Amino acid sequence: MLTEGRREAVVLAGGAGTRFGGAKLTAPWRGGRLIDGALWAAFAAPARSVIVVTGADPAVAEAALAFAERHGQSGRLRQVHAADHAEGMAASLRAGIAALPSDTAAAFIFLGDMPCVPPDLASQLAKALDKTGAAAAAPILNGDQGHPVLFAAELFPALGALAGDHGARAILDGLGERLARVESDDAGAILDIDQRADLTACRGDDPG
Repeated sequence: MLTEGRREAVVLAGGAGTRFGGAKLTAPWRGGRLIDGALWAAFAAPARSVIVVTGADPAVAEAALAFAERHGQSGRLRQVHAADHAEGMAASLRAGIAALPSDTAAAFIFLGDMPCVPPDLASQLAKALDKTGAAAAAPILNGDQGHPVLFAAELFPALGALAGDHGARAILDGLGERLARVESDDAGAILDIDQRADLTACRGDDPG
């Protein structure tokens, strides 16, 4: 299935960042906010729009808009609020999937607390999905599965039915050979920020 022209990007940004001490995604980072890194990668993806799912921190919406305006991308930004964000990651995923246009062929799922995803990774996933006809494509670094993940539309109902503080790992694990695995040598594909000490671990280009 070719997905060209009908892909969307979703950035999950509804969490409370409890282990971080709160307000994680709007914490200062490289002259901007932590979420800027994920937004940079999402806007670099071959997608029509970038849907930011907000939740616990109302300042995330303002930070996302500021980033989009700064980079001339406000026309591609959409924001939705996960009212039940306290439930966990599944609530943000459901909100993001529900916000997709009806003709969406595939959607990238980015995590807001992964600021170092290489900006060319999404394009590699799109090529892998289109080449193989797989149900999803994910980056792999030294055997570890990372993000973003590109899901074909056939998986949207399963993503929309998730519950609790769980992501889509079980869905991906059940795909077997229908998961296109894209080897990466960039640690940004698996590095997430849990605590403030993690902020120093990210290297690479500045999203500006």
